[in-house]
Amino acid sequence: MKGYVFHGPGQSAWEEVPDPAVEEPGDAIVRVDAVTICGTDLHILKGDVPEVRPGTVLGHEAVGEVVETGGDVRTVRPGDRVLVSCISACGRCGYCREGVYGQCRGGGGWILGHLVDGTQAEYVRVPYADLSVYPLPGAVANEDAVLLADIFPTAYEVGVLNGRVRPGDTVVVVGAGPVGLAAIATARLFGPERVVAVDVAASRLQAAKEFGAEAVADAGEGPEQLIADLTGGLGADVVIEAVGVPETFELCARVVRPGGHLANVGVHGAPATLHLEDLWIKNVTITTGLVDTRSTPTLLRMAAAGRLPTRRLVTHTFPLDHMQEAYDVFGNAAETGALKVVLGVPQHEVVPVHPTV
Repeated sequence: MKGYVFHGPGQSAWEEVPDPAVEEPGDAIVRVDAVTICGTDLHILKGDVPEVRPGTVLGHEAVGEVVETGGDVRTVRPGDRVLVSCISACGRCGYCREGVYGQCRGGGGWILGHLVDGTQAEYVRVPYADLSVYPLPGAVANEDAVLLADIFPTAYEVGVLNGRVRPGDTVVVVGAGPVGLAAIATARLFGPERVVAVDVAASRLQAAKEFGAEAVADAGEGPEQLIADLTGGLGADVVIEAVGVPETFELCARVVRPGGHLANVGVHGAPATLHLEDLWIKNVTITTGLVDTRSTPTLLRMAAAGRLPTRRLVTHTFPLDHMQEAYDVFGNAAETGALKVVLGVPQHEVVPVHPTV
C-alpha cells in the first residue's frame, strides 16, 4: 500500500510501505476512506516532536471500514464503518480506568502517527480496537465524522471543559484555526456571555464570527485593550490558548482575570515564560492536557443530530493520493485560507434522520 512517511524534519513522501497486519489480538485493520491533517503533523515535520522516528507513517485521524480484526476484538467486525480515534486506550491501566485515555500506560495514548504507523495511508492497524474505534451512525458523513477523531474532542475537553466555561462567562480563544474554531463552537454550548477570538489572519477572524464569536481582535493590534473594555478591566473568565507559541501563551496569561482559568491546548515546540511575578497573587488556574477522547460518543450523537458545525470547517478536499498537495495547502493556510483539509472519497450514502412525531 501507500502511506505518507516522515523521514526527518522537513522530509516526507507519499510512498510504498508494507501492508499492516494484525499483530495483537486486540488489533483491527481499517481501510482508510477519509483522513485529515492536523497541526500536530506540521509540528512533527518541523522537528518539534522528536519521539517520531524516521520511517513512521503520519496521521492520527481517520474514517474507514474494518477489514480484519484480532481474536479479542468484540465491539466491531469486518464491514463496519468506524471512526478511528486519535487516542488508543488499553482499558486496563490506572489512567484508562479513570477515563484518562490520553495518559494510557498500557501501550496506548497518542500512538498513531507518533509511536506507531498512523492513518495517512490506504490501510491502518489500530491497536486496542474495542476502545479506540467507534461505529458510525449512517447520518454522519465521512467528512463530518473525521473531524470528531481529534479536533472537536480536543477543543471540547482540553479547552472548554478544562477551562470550566460557565454560563455568563467571557471566553477568549487565542488562535482561530480549526481547534480554536471548534473551541468557540463548543464553548457556546455552555451559554457564555460572549466569546472573543484573537488571531492574526482576517480570514480566520471572519470564520470565528461565523462560528459564534461576538467579538474578534487582531493579535498584532493590542487585543488586551479590547478585552479590558469588554470586561470592565477585569479580564476574561476563561482563556483558551490554541496556537502553541510563546507569544500567544503569554498573551493569554495577561488577559485572564483574577480567579480565572487559562486552558492551554496548543502544541508547544519552544519554552514560554510564565510570569509568576504577576500571576502568583491572581488565583489563576492554568491547565495543560492531551485529549482523552472520552467525549467522543457524546460528540458523535451531537453530530448526528446536526448540533456541531463540522462540515463548515472543511475548506479543501483531495483524493487520498494527493497527500503532498494537501500538506502544502494546509501548511500555507495564511495564503490558501485552509481550515481543515480532508482526503479520500465518501464511501457510503448518508441516511437522513427524520424526527418522530
